[in-house]
Amino acid sequence: MQIFKLSISVALFYLCVLIGCQSNTKQTETHSDMTTNQTQKVTIEKAPFGTLPSGQPVEIFTLRNQNGMEVKITNYGGIITHLSVPDKNGNAADVTLGFDSLAGYLNGHPYFGAIVGRYGNRIAKGQFSIDGKLYKLATNNGPNHLHGGEYGFDKRLWRAETTEGENTATLSLYRVSLDGEEGYPGELHAQVEYTLNNTNELRMYYAARTNKPTHVNLTNHAYFNLSGDARNTILDHELHINASQFIPIDVTLIPTGEIASLDDSPLDFRTAKAIGRDIDVENQQLKYAGGFDHCWVLDKDPDNPKPQLAATAYDPSTGRVLEVLTTEPGVQFYSGNFLDGTVVGKNKTTYQQRSGFCLESEHFPDSPNQPNFPSTLLLPVETYRTTTVYRFSVR
Repeated sequence: MQIFKLSISVALFYLCVLIGCQSNTKQTETHSDMTTNQTQKVTIEKAPFGTLPSGQPVEIFTLRNQNGMEVKITNYGGIITHLSVPDKNGNAADVTLGFDSLAGYLNGHPYFGAIVGRYGNRIAKGQFSIDGKLYKLATNNGPNHLHGGEYGFDKRLWRAETTEGENTATLSLYRVSLDGEEGYPGELHAQVEYTLNNTNELRMYYAARTNKPTHVNLTNHAYFNLSGDARNTILDHELHINASQFIPIDVTLIPTGEIASLDDSPLDFRTAKAIGRDIDVENQQLKYAGGFDHCWVLDKDPDNPKPQLAATAYDPSTGRVLEVLTTEPGVQFYSGNFLDGTVVGKNKTTYQQRSGFCLESEHFPDSPNQPNFPSTLLLPVETYRTTTVYRFSVR
């Protein structure tokens, strides 16, 4: 009987997500406005990607469009393992960090390309309270909780479905996070859709529902190197972040609670500049993080529910451009400070410090403990929805 009830619950959740239930939703933005003026089909293929220690088979899905863009995603952790895009001369190369096989992802890694949750980023002291009840989470990052804990969404096998159309191909991933998983309250039904189109956009749509109040902050943790060769650093990449404020942190990388101006700050990227230009200047915030590892508060039109431009990265050597658009209020820019040469990735490349960067669309770190930040609390009457787009082009 319990299995029957759970099946009905799962079915109702997915039906609700698909038709867009409107009961006090977190996001009203739909994900059906992909460009449809191309005629050549976007394809998606499935193949085996190894076996988990439990004996469960893992699959990998390859999405390709008419422009030579190719994305590989596995249902283990929803990980983007490869993302190949052309440069200004039409030569395609993989611009993400990761591994060639499942074994690399099973041996521990810094969240390369993964879905992170239930809560992306840090929660102070691994705890928060809801309605006066204290919930304790794993402290897997010094004294704090990071990216969903020791066995978060990045280390879970997701159920996969594919949809192939004339102009888009979509990989839909689903999982149920049980009440108490990693210390979080509530049974959370989560869905993540990866959709590739013919304008070189990879769109990520996240949805979730819960049967108890809980905190949710899902994101993707892809590391990019637009040169297509991670033996190069990303210090020459030029970055623009559409933000005039950021979240200052303490020595444990937890927000102080302040939302601070970026005026006269080396963290100001309102005018595009090389990532390496100010990364080593004398500044307490940069010293705490060992570089950039902060959340920027995006300058957004509050009346526009669609994804808005958060950041633009450009590699002058190849002409590749990455634009990140999101419905989220913040973006965490991380300059690969903790990469230290101990991880050997694709093509036997040793990932040195600053060989990749992340632009993680998100709510602010430690929001469950910061009453002046936008809330990440999800109630049973709500549907969590958020969308982020990686758009690639050349100059």
